[in-house]
Amino acid sequence: MKKKRINAYGLLEKIRKDGPVVHHLTNWVSIYDCANAVKVFGASPVMAHAPQEAAEMAGIASALVLNIGTLTEGLVEAMKIAALSANKKGIPVVLDACGAGATGLRDKSCFRLLDETKINIIKGNASEMARLAGRSVRTKGVDSAIIETDLKPLAGKLAGRRRSTVVITGKEDVVSDGSRTFIIKNGHSLMSHIVGTGCMAASVIGAFAAVEDDLAYAAAAGLVCFEVAAECAAKKSKGPGTFKGRLYDCMYALDKKTVDTLQRVYVE
Repeated sequence: MKKKRINAYGLLEKIRKDGPVVHHLTNWVSIYDCANAVKVFGASPVMAHAPQEAAEMAGIASALVLNIGTLTEGLVEAMKIAALSANKKGIPVVLDACGAGATGLRDKSCFRLLDETKINIIKGNASEMARLAGRSVRTKGVDSAIIETDLKPLAGKLAGRRRSTVVITGKEDVVSDGSRTFIIKNGHSLMSHIVGTGCMAASVIGAFAAVEDDLAYAAAAGLVCFEVAAECAAKKSKGPGTFKGRLYDCMYALDKKTVDTLQRVYVE
């Protein structure tokens, strides 16, 4: 595993210049935070859940983010409509498998989207991704259970099977497209003490995928920028409350020197 500097800030500059539209059908708990995360990085978030407009909205977007955190069967149907529209247009679709492995409905919904549409980036924590890889695991609601396995080959095999980029978030993030694997060692423990940072990460990945065709590279770059900002915010915070506000400020203020100096990326 070799340390590698990636041009994460270059993609952030492109987002700020182009302002791509990122369409979301996402988690009601964190929808406001996801919109803000996309906005402060310079993209344009839209949160349109109605099936009557899902296809049309996806048609004007540059990326689509789906998150099953607060799913209903009707919402999953709208997600399918939006995803098929995005597939037709050729824009990337991100699926955050929030809570996969916790209930049968979540598992069924994820597999339905994976089987009936083209999902370009599959994102989740260790137990969520283990469940989508076919392991018999039980997720703790939307928090990861302990998985006693090497996540790098799991990500690579799932990416190859689904012909997608797989992102496993945690203390160390794993991003694989089946042939390359990026390990991102940025972030801060305060991220696990507020609700929504995982959902925000999926939205950030969507924004970066909107401006970069190499989706594994885009996902790695998005995580680097998001998590470097979290490190900067943690230095100025007294706890979870102040951290959340500082996180937006630090995302907005990211510069090339900070990203290049603090990023910790490894490639296999």
